[in-house]
Amino acid sequence: MQQHHPAAPRAPRWPGRLPRPCVLCSRWDRTGFCGDCHQRFVASTSLRCPQCALPSPGGQGCGACLQAPPPYQRTVAVADYAFPWDRLVARFKFQQQPELAGLLADALAEALDRQSSLPVAHWVLPVPLSPARLAERGYNQAWELARRVAAQRGLRARPDALLRLRDTPHQVGLGRGARTANVRDAMWVPPEARSALAGRTVALVDDVMTTGVTAAAASQALLTAGAAAVQVWVLARTPAPGD
Repeated sequence: MQQHHPAAPRAPRWPGRLPRPCVLCSRWDRTGFCGDCHQRFVASTSLRCPQCALPSPGGQGCGACLQAPPPYQRTVAVADYAFPWDRLVARFKFQQQPELAGLLADALAEALDRQSSLPVAHWVLPVPLSPARLAERGYNQAWELARRVAAQRGLRARPDALLRLRDTPHQVGLGRGARTANVRDAMWVPPEARSALAGRTVALVDDVMTTGVTAAAASQALLTAGAAAVQVWVLARTPAPGD
């Protein structure tokens, strides 16, 4: 069974409100992104590998995924992790601006609308933070995105079906091998969530996919707990080195 969401212009998030500066260029508009920035950075599309979302000619599976398929079935990304998304994500994630979540969730939902062949997802879950990291930041940016996108698409979401067992060092600046060691055995599905996920397709939401190591660790934990398949939905995908 396939999930069909025909692309359509989205209504402004702030109908009837006074104009506000565009979050990217500060031009006054009513929708958070001005028309030009929306067209250039949100509505624009690029051909990507359907499994890892790296750019791929013709939108075909890339060589790496064909040779060693990741445990997640599909990845949807709004854009590359480059200007202006790197700055916008940093504001949302590190500079205490959770109020950007609604606007960013709209952009992610719009990217999902363009994926007409995306299989149905039954649950939407955030990539979890450890309790220490959550206390430090005050919110899980992935959950702020996940719950809003789920609400828009009429899907169920919960923040407690996938947990991070232990705190791990920041992934920023780490290579693939170090990232893999960093998250090994760090994810866990608690027993009380397993019956809800059993045989279901899970959408895993995060702000950025860098190497795919965190998504793979989370996906493997979900599959081990009985999920049928895992999709990954992210705002931005870090290009491969050299791209």
